Amino acid sequence: MGSINYDLTKIKGFVFDVDGVLSSVVIPLDSNGDPMRTVNIKDGYAMQLAVKKGFHIGIITGGYTEAVRTRFARLGITHIYMRSAVKITDFCDFLAKTGLSDEEVVYVGDDIPDYEVMSVAGLPIAPADAAPEIKQIAKYISHHKGGEGVGRDVIEQTLKAQGVWMCDEAFGW
Repeated sequence: MGSINYDLTKIKGFVFDVDGVLSSVVIPLDSNGDPMRTVNIKDGYAMQLAVKKGFHIGIITGGYTEAVRTRFARLGITHIYMRSAVKITDFCDFLAKTGLSDEEVVYVGDDIPDYEVMSVAGLPIAPADAAPEIKQIAKYISHHKGGEGVGRDVIEQTLKAQGVWMCDEAFGW
């Protein structure tokens, strides 16, 4: 695990893109041509623990499948934005609904549609296989590729910095 060079004690929220961040950049299609995304179980564990510890989590994705909504809702995430054509609009809505400021939020993105949000988020983060333009503005580049534990990396470092990683809630789902 790398080390994020940011005051992680300020973080109160996380916002994630899905494709290329929480799922692999290669997505199988079903017989109807609909994408079937993969998810990382350790990302999910860290996300549900962060929710239990009072962190706000948002999902902002250009894609749409009911399976994605169901997956993240089951982890306790209530701010789920799908078919997001302009992600900065949904990011601003997330900030308004949670009362958080830019500096209190991590945004993890991997490609050009994430650029605008990453330019304003307090802590923009990219997976190891993000687009070069995204890596240039990221304050931290995870050593994990998209779909391979980026969410866990970011959340674990933050919760450890705040002293709530190995807490009573950590020992169950």
